[in-house]
Amino acid sequence: MGLKKDFLDPISQTRSGRNNLITDVPGVKVGHQALKDSRLKTGVTAILPCSDNIFREKMPAAMHVINGFGKSTGSIQIEELGTLETPLVLTNTLSVGTAYQAVVEKMIAQNPEIGLTTGTVNPVVLECNDGKINHIRDLAVTKADVFTAFEKADEIFAEGAVGAGTGMCCYDLKGGIGSASRQIEIDGRIFTLGALVLTNFGFLEDLTIYNYPLGQELHKQQEPHKEKGSIVTVLATDIPFDSRQLKRIAKRSSVGITRTGAFIGNESGEITLAFSTANRRSHFPQKKLHTQLGISEENMDDYFRMTASCVEEAVISSLVHAKTTEDVFGKQCLSLADALRTLPDNPGVVKLKKQLGLF
Repeated sequence: MGLKKDFLDPISQTRSGRNNLITDVPGVKVGHQALKDSRLKTGVTAILPCSDNIFREKMPAAMHVINGFGKSTGSIQIEELGTLETPLVLTNTLSVGTAYQAVVEKMIAQNPEIGLTTGTVNPVVLECNDGKINHIRDLAVTKADVFTAFEKADEIFAEGAVGAGTGMCCYDLKGGIGSASRQIEIDGRIFTLGALVLTNFGFLEDLTIYNYPLGQELHKQQEPHKEKGSIVTVLATDIPFDSRQLKRIAKRSSVGITRTGAFIGNESGEITLAFSTANRRSHFPQKKLHTQLGISEENMDDYFRMTASCVEEAVISSLVHAKTTEDVFGKQCLSLADALRTLPDNPGVVKLKKQLGLF
């Protein structure tokens, strides 16, 4: 089950990468650690931007806050300096402090000069609230869970209700981790842009998949509730964007999100981080001047299109791969697949199932 690999995207006219994952960007790896029992449905997802020491060789980066109802860390320094210097951790809202401490410990073990002969470090931890499904007050995530997620990081990783996505809901269905990638030729070379999302937002009635208003067919009488969800988006690329261009790319993530039906609610947190594995900057430069490869502004629309398409597919992928899960009140949070089983096979639903690779 899952979305197609190696297909030509009609919106951006670009193909997916080999695995249609953020890890199609060379050097990027993702790992999960989940906590599951009768009370706990939570976890950690770690994103390693490279296999070497990112603190000593930083990456161009930018963050964009679409709606700031969130508790993430690291954004202020990224906004000021335009660089990423640690791996990324995604987890639940009340585990941000634990994850932060784990990243600090990982980085100071790898870099004995931190806090002594050089400055401190800027951990990036991103979060969504999984309290609808997980007993979040148990504060169950430990530093060991974060370290395990790092150890499990690989080019191939699971999507859906895994890692940080274990307890997340999306459009009142089971959400979680989703990912996709797009490749583009620039001056005879192939470059990749990948997205990973942690989806925990939206009303069922608003859900739209590939322009089909599926949520309107699935929606039944529901108790009134506010939009309190969130989505974290991480964009990785080997295109040599600078931090300003990455900021522009990050802003276009909102297009992909809203294509699936979101309106970005008052108490919703939408935060996007984008980084490039090109043009890395030394923490201990040997010279005062440096040169770097640049990307022309002429074709930014092409990159905007592939970003919007990649994020849209990543959101859909989080729904496609998730499994039905029981929430803290014993009520089922249906997967997209199980929700589709409740509908008659009209032409629109049949076409959508084929597009999504379901059944």
